[in-house]
Amino acid sequence: MTETKTRSPEFRLAAGAMDGLRQDLFHDVFDYRPMAPLGTGGPVIRRLPRTFRRGAVWFPHAVVGLVALICLMEGVFSANTYSPFGIATVITAFLPSVTLLMTLVRPVLAFWASIASIPLVAAAGNGDWPWGASAFACHLGVLVVVAARTRPRTAAWMWLITLFAGSVLGSFAGAYSSSAQPMALVSALALLLVAVVQVRREAEREVTVQRTVTAVERDRRTLLEERTTIARELHDVVAHHMSVVAIQAEAAPYRVENPPPELEQAFTTIRENAVAALTELRRVLGVVRAEDYEAPDAPQPTLAEIDRLLDNVRETGLETEKTVTGAVRELPQGVELSAYRIVQEALSNTLRHAPGATAKVEIGYVLGGLGLRVVNGPARGLVKPSPGAGHGITGMRERVAMLNGEMTAEATQDGGYEVAVFLPVPAAEAAGTKGGTA
Repeated sequence: MTETKTRSPEFRLAAGAMDGLRQDLFHDVFDYRPMAPLGTGGPVIRRLPRTFRRGAVWFPHAVVGLVALICLMEGVFSANTYSPFGIATVITAFLPSVTLLMTLVRPVLAFWASIASIPLVAAAGNGDWPWGASAFACHLGVLVVVAARTRPRTAAWMWLITLFAGSVLGSFAGAYSSSAQPMALVSALALLLVAVVQVRREAEREVTVQRTVTAVERDRRTLLEERTTIARELHDVVAHHMSVVAIQAEAAPYRVENPPPELEQAFTTIRENAVAALTELRRVLGVVRAEDYEAPDAPQPTLAEIDRLLDNVRETGLETEKTVTGAVRELPQGVELSAYRIVQEALSNTLRHAPGATAKVEIGYVLGGLGLRVVNGPARGLVKPSPGAGHGITGMRERVAMLNGEMTAEATQDGGYEVAVFLPVPAAEAAGTKGGTA
């Protein structure tokens, strides 16, 4: 029987740290990871002219290349006065510059190459131990670039390894003037700055993602609420008509003297089907009602009451003008209700987002359906528009989609806004509506 020993928190912490070291600096060391150019949507690049914007995205690459070139020139002229292009120059000048350039394609390998080259560069050079001026700048650049391309935890590991290597080499050589302490201080400040920038950038990215998710969820919730409202209204409309059918079917036999049994049975069947449909409708669509929802006592509004709506809007200070074209006729109640709600919402948006503007409402009765157009001018006066985009357009689009219609909503050239809708009404439905209401 084996007993499982509970490991201490210190052991788990140390094990986690070693796993992080292995994952950050030993796993996939030779991976080819070229540095990507900057995005054009940054706060600085997007303000530049388009001509300079293409080259500005390669700014980090240019900085790394410039630093490597400066270190190379400094190493060439200070490596060996008597043999400026000898083996010492290759080691002290070219090797650190190459490791710095390597960070653009293989960052982790560049760090280990820079660490491995420290004793070689120090032995071949005649400057401070273990880093001369060019080697100091190149290794610091390697730390900064690799830290910027990885995670803050990697920066901490690189600093500890650099500190260990510098301390060991400095004590082993017994040098009087050591650059290990300046490297430890300067690299700590530089890596701390890079880590802070990374943490802030990651926080901004998370906030942006969270805002996007919140906006999507808000739009989805608004869409569901609008669909629920539409379902409630249609429930009331259809339930009213089905109740009328049931009542008329029950009363129809009494309007005829001595009706035949077949006719009585037909009306009885119609009434039973209407009651069954009404019961099923209430069972299915009744779930969308809120607990405190009460069905309206008055019938749902139609286009016949559009003048009353415009009068109410005028009382709030919005000057409106109505134009009706085509032969006015009664349309299916679902179309009438949706058209009324669309005009109502469009005028409400005008009141909220364009105070002081004027609005025009155009209603066109055409052969294939109903056309609506609500146009408002730009905001005028001292009243500020309400902030936020709102969700009125979403509700209007949902109503139009429910009726297989078409809708456009866009800003006009004079700074106003236009909502254009077409709701199709087949000729058979229009004829059936007219006959049913006669």
